[in-house]
Amino acid sequence: MRRVIEGSQAVAEAVRLSGVQVVSAYPITPQTHIVETISDYCEKGEINATFMRMEGEQSCLAALIGAQAMGVRTFTATSSQGLAYMHELLHWASAARLPIVMAEVNRALAPGWNIWTDQTDSLAQRDTGWVQIYCEEGQEVLDSTLIAYRLAEKVNLPVMIVLDAFFLSHTYEPVDIPDEDEAHRFLPPYKPQFRITTADPRSYGALVTPADYMEMRYDISLAMNDVFLQLDDIHAEFSSIFGRTYGPVEALNCEDAEIILLTSGTITSTSRLVVEKLRKQGEKIGLLKARLFRPFPVDAFRNNLKKARKVAVIDRNCSFGAGGIFAQELKAALCNDDVKPLIYSYIAGLGGRDVTPDVIEDIYWKTKSADTPEQESVWIGLKEVSHGR
Repeated sequence: MRRVIEGSQAVAEAVRLSGVQVVSAYPITPQTHIVETISDYCEKGEINATFMRMEGEQSCLAALIGAQAMGVRTFTATSSQGLAYMHELLHWASAARLPIVMAEVNRALAPGWNIWTDQTDSLAQRDTGWVQIYCEEGQEVLDSTLIAYRLAEKVNLPVMIVLDAFFLSHTYEPVDIPDEDEAHRFLPPYKPQFRITTADPRSYGALVTPADYMEMRYDISLAMNDVFLQLDDIHAEFSSIFGRTYGPVEALNCEDAEIILLTSGTITSTSRLVVEKLRKQGEKIGLLKARLFRPFPVDAFRNNLKKARKVAVIDRNCSFGAGGIFAQELKAALCNDDVKPLIYSYIAGLGGRDVTPDVIEDIYWKTKSADTPEQESVWIGLKEVSHGR
């Protein structure tokens, strides 16, 4: 069935189809529409789940840690300050190997107080042990949420589905919604590998000495590495059922491109228009969309960028003192390669500022005209500012 729905509603539709059993919710703009829609479905009996209204985001995740440990499928959603408030328990969820799925609607962090999009909130959590998948449009949001449950429950790690505030969360577009039989064929009922039960009593979350702690963390690292193999199989099965294909990255015109734009989220959609326009003008430009950020798909980037001379990374985020985060990660991934493209780092669109086709085209021409990258990330579209004021 095809419907015109918001990106937020696409998340809710996927949750409805997932057989989720416990949902925790605390309203924070701009993710509120997700949990509002799920709440309606629970009230109408369209989702057979316990819906918990919590007093804050930390409580949301704490409740799901308990529920997931009991062996049920869970869901929550958050944004910005709410994700920051969860920070301590993000570590707990991953280290406890709990396959929680959470929608994270990218919103800038305060101060100044801002409800619009950038990716700094989710990327600030990159070392918490959560798989992170970044979405471009509504169909990808719905599909990725279903995929996230399969992946999380296969590797016993939590998964964060990330979508841009307003540009995606509040934008209506046509989305194909699977019927329940198809969805359940892809995502059968949850059968936990471990759970708290009196029939098989164990200790959970106890003190771990130096003799064992490091091995536990190494096991998380192994599980992250296993994501690539499992995700390939899951994507193949998803494609066989629904006819839509995904991967850790998506390449457009990269085979002969001399300059490749590296993007994520909704900036990708705008970049497609620029690539089409410049290709018609004879420019050898390509586009590489990053979907999977954690674990970072080094091989996929390496394979798609090996023929390019230059890569222009457009980051809607910033690690202060280091620059654009995707650009940092890409440089680290390619640093030991004998032959690699030059990496040009650009920061644009923070706090929801528009990244228009003209902005992206300007980035392309800047990259083409510069023989070498600047040492630091180039901030695009800045007004005149006084340093330190």
